[in-house]
Amino acid sequence: MTDMIKSTKTARNRQPRQNEVFGQRGSRLRAGLYARVSTLDQQTLPMQLRAMQEYAGQRGWVVALQVDEVASGAKERPKRRELIDAAKRRQIDVIIVWRLDRWGRSVVDLVTTLQELSSVDVGFVSLSEALDLTTPSGRALAGMLWRCS
Repeated sequence: MTDMIKSTKTARNRQPRQNEVFGQRGSRLRAGLYARVSTLDQQTLPMQLRAMQEYAGQRGWVVALQVDEVASGAKERPKRRELIDAAKRRQIDVIIVWRLDRWGRSVVDLVTTLQELSSVDVGFVSLSEALDLTTPSGRALAGMLWRCS
């Protein structure tokens, strides 16, 4: 019994390797990409997706789900909800966005959704702000954000 407790504690406290999020082991991480523009006439969706695909490839992650959405300040973003639900079902291990304002409608919305993802051990990366919640320093920063909110 004591050996089992020790092995559980050791596994839980082990630092994640480069291609892991929150200490997950095994196959390559599955990334979900989220791209959004406010209006249909904006032409940045392909650029956002390309940047996120390249980043995932550099990290050795597999793109498991890719969604794009046209929504301007919309209270409901069904494609974003689809991605969060996939994370909760453990179909993806990390979500990548091009910029934070593409993901969150407000600071409260951003912090709430990041907490939601963290509670199911799903990482989050924003390329433009170099925010990477799959790393120890990124998670420390998130902890400070949550205490301030």
